Amino acid sequence: MIDWPVTLPRRHRSKPGILAAVLASAMAIVAAAAVATPAAADARLDAWIEGLWPDAKAAGVSRATFDKALSGFTPDLKLPDLDLPGRPSNDSRGQAEFTRAPSEYLDRAYLMRLAATGRTLAAEHRATLEKIERELGVDRYSVLAIWGRETAFGHHKLPYDAITVVATQAYLGRRKDMFRTELIAALKMLDSGVPRSLMRASWAGAMGLTQFMPSEYFKHAHDLDGDGKTDIWHSVPDALASAASQLKGKGWVAGQTWGYEVKLTRAADCGFEGPTQERPISEWAKLGLKRANGKPWTDAQLALNAYMMSPAGGYGPSFLVLENYNVIRRYNMSDLYAVFVGNLADRIAGGGDFVTPWGGMGPQKTRNIEEIQQRLQALGYDVEKIDGKVGSNTRKVIGQYERASNLKVDCWPSDAVLDHVRKTASRESPR
Repeated sequence: MIDWPVTLPRRHRSKPGILAAVLASAMAIVAAAAVATPAAADARLDAWIEGLWPDAKAAGVSRATFDKALSGFTPDLKLPDLDLPGRPSNDSRGQAEFTRAPSEYLDRAYLMRLAATGRTLAAEHRATLEKIERELGVDRYSVLAIWGRETAFGHHKLPYDAITVVATQAYLGRRKDMFRTELIAALKMLDSGVPRSLMRASWAGAMGLTQFMPSEYFKHAHDLDGDGKTDIWHSVPDALASAASQLKGKGWVAGQTWGYEVKLTRAADCGFEGPTQERPISEWAKLGLKRANGKPWTDAQLALNAYMMSPAGGYGPSFLVLENYNVIRRYNMSDLYAVFVGNLADRIAGGGDFVTPWGGMGPQKTRNIEEIQQRLQALGYDVEKIDGKVGSNTRKVIGQYERASNLKVDCWPSDAVLDHVRKTASRESPR
């Protein structure tokens, strides 16, 4: 195996064009070598695997299971989110929540198809869903929506071997500590009798009809059908109850929805987005926020705490979201995911489409978003992190900047915003 860093001949080090070409060639050679070289010949990989054993043993994994699972392990270098030479630091390939425009991710036709299937399944599994509501306090529509979003009600077949995925992420990923925990849990699953052939997974190691991470399996897997085993792969009762158990464990509030679509006002634009600006709905109402469907706020709703969420900035619907929205985000840390699941649940329950249409803007360039984040941070705005992603905090600070600069407030990292912050930085820089 070729070790990093690659050392270049001295005569090439001062020539940027040649340097880039040689580096690119070296990276390709290393990647090819890493794929072709058997894991048993990689001394560093062998040492890393052996270093896992004390933790696996402490977790109750047998040596026989450990050796069988990791014998011949070869990292899958095609997975996203790996810390490899030549990969961008914010690589998010495979994560639809971060690589697709809101209008594409929340595709109306797809939501309508899932909702129609969900209503059929609600009738088919009525007894199961009623039992879940009684025992776990999570409504049937939200549970079905999780199933629909995660695997299209079981139609999406998971492409990866879970052990290979979590081991690769633990060895080469950007979140090594997290995936080391997931790998130990996956080994425990094997040791408990789960066949490896069942453990098909997403690129991040999530398994089953409702996409369980290995560590969540031991916390929340639920045998609802009473056959003495927890089957999140084939048993719909077990899979749905397990998802409900996970939502409950993450703080689900029984009897409460996820949020309400609202119409923004001049007094409460998208720059008011985010959990740091949470307040009672009664205060939002004083700022002029009304439900987009025209229904009045009830006294019970006015008493609830909520914060604004505008996933597409000024180019799509905005919402006042409640605690169950946060719970859904804890299942999958994405604003778009939580809106998708919440809206799909509403549709299955008989609700309609978003009132405000989603705009047609596509994904923004990562480097442009990073530059906007960096420049706004330098100007004193509360930018949480420089990651090149259009998250809630980024949209909020862009909106605040636009408001302070007397620009159109759309909370979106557009080329116009980038150009404006560059000019602002130029004017404010020392002469």
